[in-house]
Order: sequence, then C-alpha cells, then structure tokens
Amino acid sequence: MDQQRLDAMPKSGQIGFVHLGLGAFHRAHQAVYLERYRQRSGDTAWGICSANLRASIGLVDGLSAAGHRYHVAEYADSDNITLREVGVIEETLFSGRDGAGNWSRDREALLVRMASADTRIVTLTVTEKGYFLNPANGELRVDDPMIIGDIASPQQPRTAPGLLVEALARRRETGIAPFTVLSCDNMPDNGKRTRQAVMQLAEHRDAELASWIANKVAFPCSMVDRIVPAMTDADFGRLAALDVTDPNAVVCEAFSQWVVEDHFPMGRPSWEAEGVEMVADVAPFETMKLRMLNGSHSLLAYLGALAGIETVFDGVNHAELRALLRRYMLEEAAPTLELPAGIDLDAYADSLLARFANDSLRHRLQQIAMDGSQKLPQRWLSGALKRSAAGQSSPCVALGMAAWIRYTAGEDLLGNRYTVDDPLAARFASLHQAQGSDSAALVAAFLAMDDVVPRELAANKGFVQAVVVAYQTLTHDGLRGALAALDHN
Repeated sequence: MDQQRLDAMPKSGQIGFVHLGLGAFHRAHQAVYLERYRQRSGDTAWGICSANLRASIGLVDGLSAAGHRYHVAEYADSDNITLREVGVIEETLFSGRDGAGNWSRDREALLVRMASADTRIVTLTVTEKGYFLNPANGELRVDDPMIIGDIASPQQPRTAPGLLVEALARRRETGIAPFTVLSCDNMPDNGKRTRQAVMQLAEHRDAELASWIANKVAFPCSMVDRIVPAMTDADFGRLAALDVTDPNAVVCEAFSQWVVEDHFPMGRPSWEAEGVEMVADVAPFETMKLRMLNGSHSLLAYLGALAGIETVFDGVNHAELRALLRRYMLEEAAPTLELPAGIDLDAYADSLLARFANDSLRHRLQQIAMDGSQKLPQRWLSGALKRSAAGQSSPCVALGMAAWIRYTAGEDLLGNRYTVDDPLAARFASLHQAQGSDSAALVAAFLAMDDVVPRELAANKGFVQAVVVAYQTLTHDGLRGALAALDHN
C-alpha cells in the first residue's frame, strides 16, 4: 500500500476555487488533482471552498471538524491501494435545505465567497438535474418550482444557476471581473449548457446583466472520468483495516482523467504536470466517454438491477451482459463518434470492461440508475438518433430503453420493490398506473415524453417497435431471454 500524507503542508487560508457540489466525486477527483498540484508546486493560491447544495449538512460539518482533511483510497485492485490524505479544501459551507426544512444556513457566506476577488474559478458537480435544463432540448425549466423561486427572489437563490447569477451580479456591481465557470458534470457541451442555464435565468432578472455575462464570463467545457462509488459500511471496514478511521473518507478506482478546454481569463493552476489535459476542444473526448463508459454503465444499471444484480463488478462478470456491453460500445456507440486520429476504440472498450471488473469497487447499480430521465438523452438517445438519421438500427439501446421503462415501475423482475430516484418519478408512476399491462401503450407513453426522448427518434416506427418487443421479451422471459433474443437481431 502506498500512503501519501500532508503533515508538513500547512493550510494556506487562500481560496481561489469555489466548488458547488461537495460530494464523493469532487473529493476524489478535482480536489485530488489540486492537492497533487499544491504538493508539487508549493502554490497555495488555489485552495477550495466547497459547498453542499442539497445533500446532508453532516458532511459539511464533519469535514470542518476534521480540519477539512480527509482520506482517499485509490484501488487498482484489492491488493494495490494508494492511500492519500487531502487537505486542499479550506472551507465547507451548506446552502441547501436542512433537516428542519430551513433553507441555506451558509448561503450568504457562500455568495460573499463567490463574489470575492480572490475567487477566480467556480466549479460544479451538481449532477445533470442540478442545472434545471430540459435534457432533450437544453432549455431552462422555468416551470420548475426551484427556478420559479430563483426568478421571484434572485437575491436568495436556491439553485446552482441562481447562485452563479447572484454572485456574478454582485461582482458586476462592485467592478470585480467575473470568475470562470467550469462544469465537471457528465453532460455533452457541459460548459455551453451551464452558460445556457445561467444566461436564461439572468435574462429573467436583468437584460443588461445577461448581456454582461454573455460578453465577459468564460464557460469552458470539461470531461471528467473516475469511478467513485457511494461509501458503504464495507468500505469503511476495509479502511479501518488499513488503520484509517475517517468518516469523510472516499474510495475510488486508481484511474483518473480530466480533459479541460483551456479558456480561463482569470488564470488557473498550471496543473498539466498532474495529468490534466488542456485542449482546444473537449467535445470528442466528452462524447466518447458519455456514450461508451456512461452508456454502458446505464445498460448494466437497468438490466442488472431488474435481475437482482447488485454491483457493476457482478454485472460485468455475467457473461451475456459483458457481451452486450462490448456489442453496444463497438457496434452502436463507436460508429457515432468523431475522434482525433490515433484513438483506438477497441482498446478503449477493453479498458472500460477491465475497469468495470475491478473487484475492489462495489459500485451499486441502483446508484447509477438514479436520474435516468436526465442521463439517457446524452448517454443513449443522441447516438441512437444519429444512427436513426442514417437509416441504422440501435437494438442495444432499444433493449436499454425497455429495461429503463420497466425499472421505473419500482419493482424488479423478482418482485423486489425499490424507490425510483428521479425528478420525474411521479410522472413515471402515473404512466404505469394509466397504461397497466398494455406494453405497447406504455412504451408509446414513455417515448412521447419529449423532454426526455428526441421527437425524431420517437417518430421512428422501427425503433419504437424494437423497444416494445424488447419490453415484452424482458417482462415475459427475463434477462437471459431478452439477451438471447437480442443475439438474433
């Protein structure tokens, strides 16, 4: 086991980053890159203020009590572990709803921090739903209660876009140059989508502010990649065996990648030496990862969860599911990609399957299955739409859509109940109740949700029929029957 400690590295007190979304991924990815940069360079100007917007207040206070130091265990496999102590986070704040239903204990402190001239970059990992964008067309959801609240009371924002708009408004009013906004969420063109959310919200407040943001604020795109499962009691037990008793610890795989569009008018760390890839165009890397890695994860999540399979490791060791993933990646996802010369997609697919088979990560399929309505447009449906326009079929995606629709019923094929965690869960329940056992009507109703499914794809009769047949086969013959039927396509 390799162990890296920071006992000799004092806290700097200087904050250059504000991060929205204090979760496991941020602590195992961006914070680790910045910690390594600080250790190597001695540059203490880029500490992080990390804010939790909607999860438990406990993590915020727990990190504060620990002096904002925590451990990251990076697993190449069960016997090859790098244990790292991270201390680059200088401050943690809470700007969400607490257990008593009260809003935003630290909201004003967060806005003051974001409006400070010391803050030069604001990063985000708030998940796809945290941008309040329609996943099908990218428009701001102005009918969402949270966005309605931010429009009505812009100085008391509750959303990430609202916080960005209010903080930028304060900087404009005081003559401070705007920070750069860097999305690190799994969305295509994530910088452009973040800009869309911020601009549309700002337009409801002040046309001149919106114009200032359009002309002055940089929204570079990025691609992030590291598998960071939610922590379990078993993970804490494994860490305890390594003499680590840290309630804020995170486990993750050893692999990590960060590709960033190099557009930072207010400056940035020179983090290339830590492996950050600074490029002119992130889009090819972003789309490759979304369709191949994330798309495969979603296939495993819905098909595996329906069959009672618990983790990615268990799923990828199911021979038929593993074959499905490879077929999807190479036959349906890879042909839709436009990549720079030299990218070997066969090798990339093999590397993904090897990462999924890391026996030290217990990445739960139910965690990946969350928020499917927000994820599937970019993971599956954009590629399927491209194939549809070229007259090509997408049987693996059709089976995935059938599994997702069946998954949203809240009961697996074995009769076990679970909670469907999705912003549209109530709508899903209504559709299942209304359509009953009429599978064709149920599929048609789900594909008619044009805030999820592109209308052009829903109009493709061949695709619709493929989803109906896959749904019926999956329901009647189970996972193995559905996979066997796919082999004949």
